[in-house]
Amino acid sequence: MNGAQALIRTLADSGVEVCFANPGTSEMHFVAALDSVPEMRGVLALFEGVVTGAADGYARMAERPAATLLHLGPGLVNGLANLHNARRAHTPVVNVIGDHAQHHKAVDAPLESDIDAVTGWTGGWNRTCVDPARIGADAAEAVAAASQGRIANLVLPADVSWGDGGVAANPVPPIARSTVEDSTLAKIAEVVRSGESAVLLLGGAATRERGLRAASRIAAATGVKVFAETFPARIERGAGLPAVDRLGYLAEQVQWQLTDVRHLVLAGAKAPVSFFAYPGKASELTPDGCATHVLAEQADDIVDALERLADLVAEGVEPVLQAASRPALPSGPLTPQNWTEVIGALLPEGAIVSDEANTSGLMIPMTTAGGPRHDVLTLTGGAIGQGLPVAVGAAVARPDRPVICLQADGSAMYTISALWTMARENLNVTTVILNNRAYAILRMELTRVGAEAAGPKAKALLDLAAPDLDFARIAEGMGVPATRATTAEELAEQFAAALAEPGPHLIDAIVPSLI
Repeated sequence: MNGAQALIRTLADSGVEVCFANPGTSEMHFVAALDSVPEMRGVLALFEGVVTGAADGYARMAERPAATLLHLGPGLVNGLANLHNARRAHTPVVNVIGDHAQHHKAVDAPLESDIDAVTGWTGGWNRTCVDPARIGADAAEAVAAASQGRIANLVLPADVSWGDGGVAANPVPPIARSTVEDSTLAKIAEVVRSGESAVLLLGGAATRERGLRAASRIAAATGVKVFAETFPARIERGAGLPAVDRLGYLAEQVQWQLTDVRHLVLAGAKAPVSFFAYPGKASELTPDGCATHVLAEQADDIVDALERLADLVAEGVEPVLQAASRPALPSGPLTPQNWTEVIGALLPEGAIVSDEANTSGLMIPMTTAGGPRHDVLTLTGGAIGQGLPVAVGAAVARPDRPVICLQADGSAMYTISALWTMARENLNVTTVILNNRAYAILRMELTRVGAEAAGPKAKALLDLAAPDLDFARIAEGMGVPATRATTAEELAEQFAAALAEPGPHLIDAIVPSLI
């Protein structure tokens, strides 16, 4: 058994069954070794940002790591933006990063790079394999580290990959999440019972059903307000679940939501801060005079803490659940509001929504709140180009559920080749491109940062209409059936048809810009 075979054997035995890959010469022994481990599925993507984003989407839905295969340091760099999003989502990902053979590094070949400096940027677990006999143990430890909600980077020199004497290893048991102490729960119980205005902010596992139900019980019994963090990794929504609003994106929205709040209780979330600095505006958004209390952090058993707190302060109290409701199908030319009503009216049961609609999607939470139960995967780290790759990974993880990708036009172009992988794998993904021919959010930010003197040259840098992007033709060129919608009736007809047919589809929805 060579090193690559031992590595893949260990990954599969540790529960990693999918490897999203964009390999090169240094990774060819890993590629060849895939045939020796039938449990491992290889999924090819044409750009490393799709590879890493797909691994993120897979793990969010499968609740276990996927692997990536990246070509040397430059391949890792190409995937960093979506690894940033995965890091912010606390998603478990195992990156296998090829490297030159150890004896070859000294000659400074053209693709030589400082991989260690780049892996350190991901803030996770890092190791370089140096011996085929150790490669299985390294892989098992990488999976265990990733399973804590971290990025695990395993650098694989080519000579270790092809070297004989590879030894597979048994899985390493993951570290259990910490149990929040009773004394902490008692202190938080005093806070929420105090009668003073309080907000319970949810993140991580707290935005799944059990956490949402416990939080709703606490709110019903004590009057605290409940919000989810602005961009949760995965939030369950729909009829029969508690409805929880997310904190706004704009600092002004958050400040309004937290007006006069005296206590902020964090359950798997961080205290809110402004996404960017603005002249004369605060970076920290917790109100003056508001005390912050940590119920549970990411390494803790957040859901257990919420349920125990609910038993303390809300014994016998039931959660308040969202009633079933749908908007009526609209008519007329598409607008930033009525396209969301089409989605809300036709949203299928069990949908997984990869949401990178950005400014065009502001109404989506409202129009889908009472729809059938569904999951929403959001842009956790703010690095655009996530929506299409995350949809790929979610569809690989859950082929039994329909995946809907709501994708802004500008950010779609970052990782548009994800459509090719959808076609190659025949993934059940319906993509709706919100085509407003602009970086609309940057038009807004141009004013918000105080850049008052912006003229034609500045505005041209935020315009996507010269030339127009024809997403239907782009999709068809990558093997994805596509249509174009300019009215609500056309979008409804095309969306329903796409949902009724297996495999990928794309709808190029022409909408006006809000800004």
